[in-house]
Amino acid sequence: MVADPREILRLVRAFQREVRAHVHARLASGADAHAVAAEAPGDTIYAIDADVEPIVERFFRDTFAPRIPCTVIAEGVADDRPLVFGDPDAPDRVRILIDPIDGTRGLMYDKRSAWVVTAVAPDRGEATRLTDVVVAVQSELPTQKMTRADVLWAIRDDDWGIERDDLVTGTTTPLPHRPSRATTLEHGFAQLARFFAGGKDVLATIEEALLRAVVGPVVAGRARVFEDQYICNAGQLVELVTGRDRFTADIRPRLADVLAARGEAMGITSHPYDLGGLLIAQMAGVEITDPWGRPLDAPLDTTSALGFIAYANADLRRAIEPTLLRLLDEHLG
Repeated sequence: MVADPREILRLVRAFQREVRAHVHARLASGADAHAVAAEAPGDTIYAIDADVEPIVERFFRDTFAPRIPCTVIAEGVADDRPLVFGDPDAPDRVRILIDPIDGTRGLMYDKRSAWVVTAVAPDRGEATRLTDVVVAVQSELPTQKMTRADVLWAIRDDDWGIERDDLVTGTTTPLPHRPSRATTLEHGFAQLARFFAGGKDVLATIEEALLRAVVGPVVAGRARVFEDQYICNAGQLVELVTGRDRFTADIRPRLADVLAARGEAMGITSHPYDLGGLLIAQMAGVEITDPWGRPLDAPLDTTSALGFIAYANADLRRAIEPTLLRLLDEHLG
């Protein structure tokens, strides 16, 4: 890629600051944030999502493209169609995948932070994939009461980092967070994602069996492993990168056959835009596979069904993966 990754990082951070400021002001205004605005190809679009969509198109048309030609694909923007800005034949053209708000459901009720996620790759058209991403950035969209927000970023084969923006003073401070080095799940957070109805019983059965196998039976009067159902893939990756979680798996794509056999519909799964921060987690040392234990990859789009299994470090992966994959095969085929 000819374009300077540091310039891409600078521009994406500027975009995400604008989104963050707008969303923070929207929440503070008291306006209804959780009304359904539309049904996009990838997910439901709520009022707070729709409010951000014009920022995406305007920023990349007026600010980003005059410096670096780009193709932009964003959840809920232009019906998820690619937006082409600048010279379509430029050799430094990039393809950008954006989730303007990942974690909408928690944020729109002012319960928990969401994230704006942006992944940038050389533009190979529809052949562009997550493994092509060279710059990834995700910025926290805080609740009303918060005065600080974190930013995580990575440049492939170069560097990655975490910083905290003070929303009052405008200052930025580097953070020293790193993934957990624990070799056991005991006294840590670990979970299978089961946010929504549809197969939750199956997921709970698998999780119980996994914990019995890798941690041991429940001890009377004690809690040996905890869980956190953060309804936000970007947020889940942040918890792993910052050392707060040790293991998370979102295996919803593997539920399809089981649900079909029961005559039930497959609900929503994750999509590539939800995991646009994958490069950050990988460069931080988090071990991530797809739900079958294979390298995680997908087209840079908003519709492909996607899941993941993530371990905070290689030791945890060795301790968990063989049992987990066996259980998934037994219960899901």
